[in-house]
Amino acid sequence: MSKIDLAIAGTPSRQPATAAFQRNARLWLSLVLLLADMMALAAGFVIGLRVAGIPILSMEVWQPLAGGILVYGTIAFHNQAYNPRCLTSMTASCRSAVMAFAGTLLIFLLVVFSLKVTDNFSRLGISTGLFFSGALIVMQRVLVVRAVRRHFAEGLFAQLLIIDDGLIPDDVNGMTIVDAPTLGLRADLDDPYMLHRLGMLLRDFDRVVISCPLERKADWAQMLKGGNILGEIIVPELDPMAPLAVQSHRGVSTLVVARGPLNLANRAKKRLLDIILTVPVLIALAPLMIAVAVAIRLDSPGPVFFRQERIGRGNRLFHILKFRSMRVEQCDTAGATSTQRDDNRITRVGRFIRSTSIDELPQLLNVLLGEMSLVGPRPHALGSTAEDQLFWQVDRQYWHRHALKPGITGLAQIRGFRGATETRRDILNRVEADLEYLHGWSLMRDIGILVGTARVLVHRNAY
Repeated sequence: MSKIDLAIAGTPSRQPATAAFQRNARLWLSLVLLLADMMALAAGFVIGLRVAGIPILSMEVWQPLAGGILVYGTIAFHNQAYNPRCLTSMTASCRSAVMAFAGTLLIFLLVVFSLKVTDNFSRLGISTGLFFSGALIVMQRVLVVRAVRRHFAEGLFAQLLIIDDGLIPDDVNGMTIVDAPTLGLRADLDDPYMLHRLGMLLRDFDRVVISCPLERKADWAQMLKGGNILGEIIVPELDPMAPLAVQSHRGVSTLVVARGPLNLANRAKKRLLDIILTVPVLIALAPLMIAVAVAIRLDSPGPVFFRQERIGRGNRLFHILKFRSMRVEQCDTAGATSTQRDDNRITRVGRFIRSTSIDELPQLLNVLLGEMSLVGPRPHALGSTAEDQLFWQVDRQYWHRHALKPGITGLAQIRGFRGATETRRDILNRVEADLEYLHGWSLMRDIGILVGTARVLVHRNAY
């Protein structure tokens, strides 16, 4: 068995049917919410048409209205109006829908006045339709939220309670409970395999609550921050954990210490950008990659690709792919020794592909597999050190980077923070840049980083 297999051996998981049901329930309820919005818009304008005395089946009326409904759906999705939170929070649901409706109305008015077709529309019908459409949208959203709360309560989200010698809340109905000592799970920030074990346990859950003694709370908080999940710790008092919020869980005080940095819509945008760019780039670079593979085989014996364990999103381990640039017998799979200038382990072909960053191209396959993104914090080898300290020992915030998928390039790279990590400052610069990216993500920033990467493909620190 590999180390990864050993790390997850004996780890209990949720019943697949239960986890799938909760995911499917959220998806279908979101679709119901979308359909209800469309019906509310249509019904509101039917009322407006009847009041204005306009035939309901007139195509001249329904064509622009259908366009307006489509625009509303697009704005509403972008505005998180179909986020799972809108299924349980009346305020969030109505606010998102009203903002989307206002945006649609603004676009409608701009188009109408730009095309100078105001005389073609009944002002009475339009104003009546807008009033009833807005009212029906708010009304149906209130009804949907009440129905979801009544029929699903807290069963709409998968919740995990990890007990690490801590108190057990009185009300644990609907939660999956795990006893950490029995499972061999502990808050060990110096063990990447333990973090991987926790990541594998959390992957089917939407929320995790930790109950542990005071002296372990800070370590559990650090472990959860990179877990890409809503994480909370049961506490009777406030500790220096940089909490995101204070909440109450089943009558027990909790500190929220982690949330996934990107919501569903933003993750979809980022993944779509990855796919749209990666597929054509792989096709275009296929001849180059084949030529490099042949050159590597002719230059030195051994495989074309170098595979190494790295830490990905949610602190889960994956195998990164690179073109092999070192002699097989001298490859450092743990990454304990940083590559130096004029490193004698590097082959002739390896020196060229490293200096031009061509050795990173196979990571496009990692992107296609969903293990990496084009832009994100660079994943490091488990044994990487700075001044004889492992990266996570230099700065405990290092683990926070893993709330996002690792990237082929990132903010740290375009700022020139790459190459050997000889001092603590070398890794601190990268962590600071990665956290800045994590907390200020936007799609345009990803595009800007990709453009900026073209300027640093050949860099003095690339060797």
